[in-house]
Amino acid sequence: MLTKKQLGLLKFINKSLQANGISPSFDEMKEALDLKSKSGIHRLITALEERGFIKRLAHRARALEVVKMPNGQESKSELPINKIGPKVIRFEDLKSKSQELPVMGKIAAGTPIDAINDVSHHISVPNEMLTNQGNHYALEIKGDSMIEAGINDGDVVVIREQNSANNGDIVVALIEGQEATLKRFRRDGTSIALEPANSAYETLVVPDNLIEVQGRLVGLIRSYQ
Repeated sequence: MLTKKQLGLLKFINKSLQANGISPSFDEMKEALDLKSKSGIHRLITALEERGFIKRLAHRARALEVVKMPNGQESKSELPINKIGPKVIRFEDLKSKSQELPVMGKIAAGTPIDAINDVSHHISVPNEMLTNQGNHYALEIKGDSMIEAGINDGDVVVIREQNSANNGDIVVALIEGQEATLKRFRRDGTSIALEPANSAYETLVVPDNLIEVQGRLVGLIRSYQ
């Protein structure tokens, strides 16, 4: 029998998999269960794994799969882990249902790098990834600080242009007009915390007058070549 916390975490992971196709990050789990440290999440995940409710997939970020729910029925959330959304797009439909977006160089998912460059090339992006309003552009990821959010080095992220963000959004942030990075956005008074999704990196806290939000993550494209 599961404890209240174990059941709550299992339901949260299952809901995230069904909605987004990826399991939540440890930070998202910690916040959802109102725990003070990630060590508590580690213990809950281990307990769920030992009881056969979830399993970890080796060599992948955020690699959790729900095997079953407490009623004994198989979970419907067994989707590939690093996938943005469960929808499958047929190759023959891609060209007619896509848009060409400019790839504006590389963006750091690690230590901030030079500000975004001019257009390097264009890429076809499925319409399903694009929001109904606003302009969009793409960036190539450099670094591994967002791997627990399913964003790997070499991925291409799709960004909706906007100059504001809500807490928890993954954004393109320009620091002092010189360096750009992709991080999770948190406001605390007059400071902005740019949070990585990799425990090997530290959160960067910057006065809000030195940060310019340039867009919000809305999609991801990965090549397996």
